Amino acid sequence: MPGTDPGVPTRGPAYREVLRRSATLLPWLAVLAVLPIWWWDGGIPIAEVGAFGAYWTLAVVLPGTLVHRALRGSRGNLPEDLGYGAATGLLLELAAWALAAATGGQHLLRWWALPVVVVFLAVPRLRRHWRTGPGRRLPLAWHWAICAVLLLIAVWGYANWRSLPLPPADYAYYPDLLYHLGLVHELTRAMPFELPHLAGEPLRYHYLSDAHVASASMITGVPPATVLLHLWVVPVAWVAALVAAALVRELAGPWSAGPLAAAGGYLGASPTLGSPLDIPWTRALSYASLSQTYALPLLMLLAAVCVQVLRGRALGPAWVLVPALGLACAGAKASALPPLIAGLGLATLAAWIRRRRVPWRVFAVLASLVAAMVVGYRLFAGGGAGTLRAQPLGLIRHLVPYQQTYGADDGAQFGGLLPPGLAEADGTAGWLLAAALFGSWLLRQTPRLAGGPLLATPARRDPVAWLFTGAVAAGLAVAWLTYHPSASQIYFWLPVIPFGALLACWLLARIRVRWPVLVTAGLLGLLAQLLAPPLGSPPALTQAERAVESVRVANANDWMTTLGWSAARYAALIVLAALLAVAVEALLLTWPRAAVTARRAALAAGPPGADHAARQIGAGRNGHGTARCQHRHRSGDPGAAPARPCGPARRHQPAARGLRDRDAGRALAAGAHRPRRAGRHQRALPTRTHHAALRRPRLLGHRPGRPPRACRELGVRRRRRRRPRP
Repeated sequence: MPGTDPGVPTRGPAYREVLRRSATLLPWLAVLAVLPIWWWDGGIPIAEVGAFGAYWTLAVVLPGTLVHRALRGSRGNLPEDLGYGAATGLLLELAAWALAAATGGQHLLRWWALPVVVVFLAVPRLRRHWRTGPGRRLPLAWHWAICAVLLLIAVWGYANWRSLPLPPADYAYYPDLLYHLGLVHELTRAMPFELPHLAGEPLRYHYLSDAHVASASMITGVPPATVLLHLWVVPVAWVAALVAAALVRELAGPWSAGPLAAAGGYLGASPTLGSPLDIPWTRALSYASLSQTYALPLLMLLAAVCVQVLRGRALGPAWVLVPALGLACAGAKASALPPLIAGLGLATLAAWIRRRRVPWRVFAVLASLVAAMVVGYRLFAGGGAGTLRAQPLGLIRHLVPYQQTYGADDGAQFGGLLPPGLAEADGTAGWLLAAALFGSWLLRQTPRLAGGPLLATPARRDPVAWLFTGAVAAGLAVAWLTYHPSASQIYFWLPVIPFGALLACWLLARIRVRWPVLVTAGLLGLLAQLLAPPLGSPPALTQAERAVESVRVANANDWMTTLGWSAARYAALIVLAALLAVAVEALLLTWPRAAVTARRAALAAGPPGADHAARQIGAGRNGHGTARCQHRHRSGDPGAAPARPCGPARRHQPAARGLRDRDAGRALAAGAHRPRRAGRHQRALPTRTHHAALRRPRLLGHRPGRPPRACRELGVRRRRRRRPRP
């Protein structure tokens, strides 16, 4: 404004900054206030609620965040630092518990975080980890979106613990909960542990989730039953969601991918569309299975470390996390680690073929995880782990249509290579029913398998895409190629559901699907789930009717007809969602403001060479067509804002002046005015995704003559001028 001193800051920006910080803090305060209120409403005394909250803050999140920043650095924002730090704190807590149980010092366990805090206060080089490192600020919408996901997880936990009264109570508890409660009491004692239900029998089970509950009870003084049935599950699920959101944002780029992947991976349930087929295994979070839920944050943190190695970044002191997390995952859930190892093996092979050299670091991580799995099998495997057998299509034995028809007499016997009822069935009716059940299960898992086409995009050059694709494929294969009397083979699939959601969100970010399209498709699916009329279920057969072959075949045909109509509904929903998405996208393109945004996107993602020239239009505003590249960052952090521009790229001035006087859209569509090759002290001008590309590895190195758009995948590299021969 005229008359305003340019050296004196105005009050407007300061007020806006205060409002922005208040709007950022508000959803976090709401979420953190709602959970203790719901705990108190569930009958837990306020003193125990406060003690448990202080335990998570001071004994898990604080030391874990400090150690994680020292090992892997800061993410540049507090929420993601706290998510990774809380997962690291769970790992450190297990180490402290093991030391206390081995030495009989359980009374000192509540002070385990104090030495960590003292070290980070006393050592000058470690004091900087008390502050968040430099990085890009998260948008306000990210905070509100991730807090909405955390609130929905809290609602899920509240709905579960409201139906579980604290003992003593006249209530039929799920048997596994009482089994875990006995293990929690046993793990409060000193080593060696014994089976609490049989004196003198050594304990062989993946009991590290029970060790977490036991540690929380010993540190806070809250009864183990209260911690187990009401308190522990929601904070652990929150940590898993935060780590998943941070990892997806690092891979996909857009901020919206993180909350969307967290919601889809941990809250998403498969729609039924009125089908009578009941498939209970559709969500990664499980209130009844402690080990399944507890393994999720540890597994996601281990996946983040594997991503760091596959992207070509040195681990440094973070190498200590690889065997520790591998052993912790093996001890938390025996079925969580094998799919990730299979995916890492596939990614190692892909990196080897792509780079044409042996990726020794990746091989070292793979060997460490295999060794951790072997050691974990020796230490923790037992119980039901020995009853898993190879049997293709063994999962259909736990589905109602097979149980009512061909599997009526199977029982718990293993049988041969195939389910007994399917192997003894005459004709093709049994196989058609098995194929219909397998296809129905795959249709229910379509949102988790939708990320498979990511390998058809340029992202296939990234070994990380092969890591998560291999993990999802391995979990799916083991679940359908093995048999367990209690359907425990499904626990090979449940831990990789977040990986499937990660791939799907990565694909959406890759093809640049805009949020109105996603919202419209989501609303369509919700309306279809709520309004779809239920399909009739075939009648259940009696024992005498099951013995008649013709009756069983007729009942199986009725089930196949019902499943066929259900599949037709799914297909119609997918086609309708695709048509609606195209219509919404066309509407957005015709909207005036959206058309301007689309033109800007076209300028940023035009054909090779025009991408450079479009940048000259936005950069050459000084009347001379001078463009500057802002690829240098502060403190070496790729997420930090640019520090200062580089020198001018004078070789690109003719292209900029030519495009300034012509229609930019026609020039870009024609691919004209391609810039000349950069000189010794010049770099390729940045695209819109240039700074995000700097965080990615140079998978293939430099190829002469490669178009400037390749910097999105390969980064930017200086070219040295050849010296003339003497």
